[in-house]
Parts: sequence; C-alpha cells; structure tokens
Amino acid sequence: MPDSSSAPAPTRHDGEGHRGRLRQRLFDGGTEALLDHELIEYLLGLAIPRRDTKTIAKRLIEEFGGIGPLLAADKSALIRKGGLSETSAAAIKIVQAAALRMLKVEMAIQPILAGWQAVIDYLQADMAHIQIERVRVLHLNGRNMLLRDELVSEGSIDEAAVHVREVIRRAMDLGSAALILVHNHPSGDPQPSKQDIALTKDIIEAGRHLGIRVHDHVIIGRNGNSSLRALGLI
Repeated sequence: MPDSSSAPAPTRHDGEGHRGRLRQRLFDGGTEALLDHELIEYLLGLAIPRRDTKTIAKRLIEEFGGIGPLLAADKSALIRKGGLSETSAAAIKIVQAAALRMLKVEMAIQPILAGWQAVIDYLQADMAHIQIERVRVLHLNGRNMLLRDELVSEGSIDEAAVHVREVIRRAMDLGSAALILVHNHPSGDPQPSKQDIALTKDIIEAGRHLGIRVHDHVIIGRNGNSSLRALGLI
C-alpha cells in the first residue's frame, strides 16, 4: 500500500544531496546532531527510497504530538492516522523495539533497586505515550534481580482490571520474592488515584502473608511519573 501522504506526482529524490548531508551530520555529531523530524525523515528515507520524506516526517510528528508518541503508536494508527505503508510503519516500530531492548538490558543487569533510574527510563519510554491503560508487574528474585516483566491487564482508555489473587498466584508460580507494580495513565497525569492506592495496599497485604514484598507501585504518564512509596502512600 503506498503512503497516502505522497502527492499525486511525487518528487523523486536521489538520496545523495540533502539525505547525504543528514547522514554526515549524524556521523559527525552523534545522537544530538539531528532534529526529531530529521531523524524520522532519514529513517523513512530508508523505507521509501528516492523520495523526499521531509514533509512526511514533519507531518507525522505534528499529527502524533512528538517523536515519542509517534514511535509508541501501533501499526494500525501509523497506517490509518499517519498514512504510512506497512513497510514504513515497520521502520518506525523497529526503532522503538531496538530502543526498548537496550533500555531493558540496562534495567536487567543490576539489582532493580540499585538501578532505579534505569527502571524508570525503560518504563517511561515503553508506557508514557500509549493511549490505553496497561498494568504490568515486575517480578524480582531474592537479590532484587528481574525475573519477569509481565503484562497483567490491558483496559480501556481510563481503566484496567487487576485481580489481587491472580497477581499473587503468578508471583508464587514464578517464585518471586518481591514485586513492583506499574501502570500508565493515558491522561498524562501520573498522580495516583484512590483506586490505585487501595489496590496497592490490597496486594501488599495479600503478599505479606506469603513472604512476597511489594517494593513500589509506579505510575507512568506523559507528564512524568510517580512512586507511591516515594509519596509516602505505602
């Protein structure tokens, strides 16, 4: 399927002039050398050769509200809302996948509590811009190393069902010594709700009888993140 963002008579692009200069700036200046739209422009140029992708890149960033939401958008949104072909959408998603893989490795190579910033960086990149609420649990062993990062629930734009019994049963199945609860607020505001606090306390109480600790409940939003433990709520 051709990118619907193209004009009826698309301008051909030789890939050497402007794109070559972008490439050289990237090599010479590193990660900060290119603007957000230039990164997407060059990326799409690999998926749509011999075409000028600057206009497409600028429109995509404006349409999705920034490079973060663009990379986090799912395939259907990139095709429907962004007007991209499957090939171009895959180019966007492979960049997100690679970035998240790198961040997850950083999170997993050390005890979670000792590398807290790596945890936050990974969760923020993965969850800040998604448009539905997702709840996940980080399962830790006795040394607070990551055992499993699992999606527990995926809900509507403003809610996700989480069952205390299922969270604890899964922790027992995995032999988890501790848990970190995580969910996002699609509204962008990471402040915890009364329901967030009540659910956390219920899971803490259920786990206490079985020797399973709940270290924290982290809420992710576009406008930042919050920790119930840091806020003194648990």
